[in-house]
Amino acid sequence: MAVHTNHPVSAPPSAPIREKTGHLLLRGWCIFVIAAALAGTSWLMAFGTVASAGVAIGTGLVSIVLWAILRPEVQWRRVPWYAVLYVLWAVASLIWSAYPEATALTLLLLVTTTVQAMFVGSVLTWRELVRAIASALKWILGLSLTFELWVSIFWGGPILPQFGRPEAGVHYDPIVYWSRDNLFDGGRIQGLFGNANPLAYVALLGMIVFALRFASRPPRRGLLVAWFALAVFLFVRASSATASLAAAAVVVVLVTVLLMRRTRRPGERTRYYVVYAVVAIGGLTALWLGRQTLFTLLGRSSDLTGREGIWAQVWARAIERPVVGWGFSTPWVPSDPHFDRWIVDHGQTVMQAHNMWLDVFLQLGAIGLVLMVAAMFAFVWRSWFFAVDRPRWDLVADRPYSPLTLIPTLVATVLLVQGLAESGPLLGWGWFFIVLLAFKIKQAPLVGRGPSEQRLVGEQGETTRATR
Repeated sequence: MAVHTNHPVSAPPSAPIREKTGHLLLRGWCIFVIAAALAGTSWLMAFGTVASAGVAIGTGLVSIVLWAILRPEVQWRRVPWYAVLYVLWAVASLIWSAYPEATALTLLLLVTTTVQAMFVGSVLTWRELVRAIASALKWILGLSLTFELWVSIFWGGPILPQFGRPEAGVHYDPIVYWSRDNLFDGGRIQGLFGNANPLAYVALLGMIVFALRFASRPPRRGLLVAWFALAVFLFVRASSATASLAAAAVVVVLVTVLLMRRTRRPGERTRYYVVYAVVAIGGLTALWLGRQTLFTLLGRSSDLTGREGIWAQVWARAIERPVVGWGFSTPWVPSDPHFDRWIVDHGQTVMQAHNMWLDVFLQLGAIGLVLMVAAMFAFVWRSWFFAVDRPRWDLVADRPYSPLTLIPTLVATVLLVQGLAESGPLLGWGWFFIVLLAFKIKQAPLVGRGPSEQRLVGEQGETTRATR
């Protein structure tokens, strides 16, 4: 029988430190908040405008209350100020907006999304945050497949928003369907979103997060392989041309970062930067000149499915107020007289400019455009060096890189490519991730180090070798 002496050589054994129930519930709430942002138009499709607004406002209020109660460690001097200034300029546009009701309504969504992103970034460590993002993606992708299966097996045909059944003998444009019941006939599927493009981008995000989680050597890695396979399946079946280009850009950036991480001597990175700048400029030029051939191969028209016509109309109106714009409204509110039937596509009022930069110029003028450029540049800049710089806080100069540090720069790549043909980065999960990751990088520039990263005890996840 073991006896505890009066002079032990080490501390008495104790149970391992475990996370408190309150923190587990907090992390569960953060997963719901991230999933709600990723869901995007799913709320609108399922429950309508009033319920969607209720979810946005309700979750925002809960997060604000939790933030006030928990008071997490936040360095208020280190927040993404350009993004905050963009939000403040959008709020100021209420003064001159040509559609004040639409501006006020969409501002509520913008401010709520911004606060939610900063709240999640302040209460979770890097490892907790990536786990929460992965969990939210599993819910959205899993429910999207489940929804498509339910429509095909039990509903038996296309379904309209809010679970409406099409009337017999009435012709509906496919754009109005929530799901077109294409799961088993080889057509494009739309998941919960009612649109194949958002599904493709969320599936691409899932592939990035699941792959990097797998590289971090967490427990139950086999399940991550299954989730990655599901994300690939949904990405392929969504068949989005712009998302395919974003995926190609992600591969290029990933290879570039890995090459940058292999440099050992000063000046080596400079050569890579010069080479990749030349390749990028040449590639973009070739892409634009050969867009007709490329998009024909991808099954799309050379004008990006009518986007060039939309851009021309938006530009014509934007230059009428080039300095301050017409007023914030992201998305455009189709019931407002200013937007109602202004630009029509497939019989439906268009709700965005299909280019984030042009959309910002229309709404907030050159001043807003400068602020958005600054916010995106700061995010991309910090994300890049967060990925390529070796973690160092003392004299030890050979610590291994963490796979988790690749996530911000790859997400930034997706959003930049998406922003060329969509306004997605300005709302929903796009804006949420811009603020969230920019805020987190500034608060905790090193994974596992700093005041906001002190809850590492009790965390389960990557091996120490991969994240120290």
